[in-house]
Amino acid sequence: MTVTEQPCSTAPALPCPRGDLSRGVVRALAGESAELPGPEDIAHAQPYSDDLQLCLYLLYELHYRGFEGVGELCEWDPDLLRVRAAAEERFITALRADTPTAASVDEALGELLVEPVGDDGHSVSHHLKAGGELWKLREYAALRSLYHLKEADPHLWVVPRLRGRAKAAMVAIEFDEFGGGRAEDIHAQLFADLMADIGLETSYGGYLDAAPAQALATVNQMSLFGLHRRLRGALVGHFATVEITSPPGSRRLAQALRKAGAGPAALRFYEEHVEADAVHEQVVRRDVIGGLLEDEPALAPDIAFGIRSTGFLEGRLGEHLLAAWREGRTALREPIGDAVP
Repeated sequence: MTVTEQPCSTAPALPCPRGDLSRGVVRALAGESAELPGPEDIAHAQPYSDDLQLCLYLLYELHYRGFEGVGELCEWDPDLLRVRAAAEERFITALRADTPTAASVDEALGELLVEPVGDDGHSVSHHLKAGGELWKLREYAALRSLYHLKEADPHLWVVPRLRGRAKAAMVAIEFDEFGGGRAEDIHAQLFADLMADIGLETSYGGYLDAAPAQALATVNQMSLFGLHRRLRGALVGHFATVEITSPPGSRRLAQALRKAGAGPAALRFYEEHVEADAVHEQVVRRDVIGGLLEDEPALAPDIAFGIRSTGFLEGRLGEHLLAAWREGRTALREPIGDAVP
């Protein structure tokens, strides 16, 4: 691959590699080497490993803001796209194999609508609410920043692939996500305000090196579904999962932040999601999913897969976080340091 144009100067720095696959991609993007991982290397990689997930994250990020010093033509470089296609196939093959099959969309949705009574020992938001420990909340916000600082962007890719009722409803919800036309109310900005309130750096991609593979996988899933028209049903399933599960989890996270002494800017992000997503839940079930199934009933298995696979990856991330925190140790790959003044 070659880079011949001026690179973007406002993007995050390239992260540290985590193995041979990500090292090859980092070196190629930095212009240090033209040798990229081969299909055999990718085919034998662990699908949920730090190395493969960072490899995918790097290649997906070229479709968002890119990286400092990396030319914008890299977004559609054919050699990089071949690496991405092979890594995607490794990831989605494992995801399909590991995701329990739902009998119907209604069954998959029904599971999301059942809120457990009390803490079942597997809920991150329940754990954070019970403890109210600021260091855990800072870690949680740091790793979630990889998505929340681009919140709604991956879901927006599905809009041109929908029509009629599903498209109108999707755009209505996304309009809210982007602040209803007010830059200061864009949800990504609200999350940056939350991060600043609890002493975190707010730069886009600033905590990539600290995020474990389990967190990268949840973000990569959205990019995978969003960038492929054939996976539009799965992306709608993912979107439904986010909107339906958001209000109760956001309520608990707001309570945890309040207990930890966070300020109003931190509380606003989750309080906003309690109110907005309670409305979005109805719209996404009735009009986005209902409209899509009305137009393309054959997409029902893909929608159910999107719902169930989101739960699978979020469950893996939750288990990782809770295991570390219950032992009193960081869940991140590197400490995030003291609060930024």
